[in-house]
Amino acid sequence: MNAVEFPVPQHVAGRGALFVEHRLKAPRVSESAYIAPTAVLAGDVTVGPHSRVLFGAVITAEGGPVEIGQNCVVMENAVIRGVPGQQTRIGDEVLIGPHAHLTGCVIEGGSRIATGAMVFNGARIETGAGVEFNAVVFVNTVVPAGTAVPMGWFAGGHPAELVAPGEWDRIRAIMGPLDYPGTVFGVGASSPMPDIARRYARGLALHHRDHILPDERHRLIREDTQ
Repeated sequence: MNAVEFPVPQHVAGRGALFVEHRLKAPRVSESAYIAPTAVLAGDVTVGPHSRVLFGAVITAEGGPVEIGQNCVVMENAVIRGVPGQQTRIGDEVLIGPHAHLTGCVIEGGSRIATGAMVFNGARIETGAGVEFNAVVFVNTVVPAGTAVPMGWFAGGHPAELVAPGEWDRIRAIMGPLDYPGTVFGVGASSPMPDIARRYARGLALHHRDHILPDERHRLIREDTQ
């Protein structure tokens, strides 16, 4: 009895995941990476060798590229957003926990961003630093190498000052000079929210031109096998 031969499936990156061509850019994923079904990659996103993007995670390049290095783990429902004018880069061997939110920031290698943590625009987490559960790293803040932002604490400044939850007067004093409205929205501190919302909505209108890519059109980065 002759053995039945089946065709070898085409090797694609992220079979079943949602890859979106946005602003005429498509995600690029190394062939050894894993992108889970229900994960979303949109626009100019690059995922390096042996990295894993798990269920429900969203990595979206909203006017700026997102680069993820090798051996990284982006866990369930995390959000990583690239924006204009600020680098968004995840170094090698970085762990990003479930429900973490990163926008326009740099996470250097060997760092950990824990569950529910937030790292805002223009921030930098230096090598081996950590951001614990539900902690906040504010805009234009540098967390020095080896530093851990404690659970639920606020980090702001260059270098970061770590402030316990509830110390609102100190938190507000740090926030002011770091210029959240200008850094995130490109507006002055007195700009009314309706104006900010309209500006944001106009930028996001480019999603009307998006194309969802079928599995066979997912862009695979071939790796050196030598």
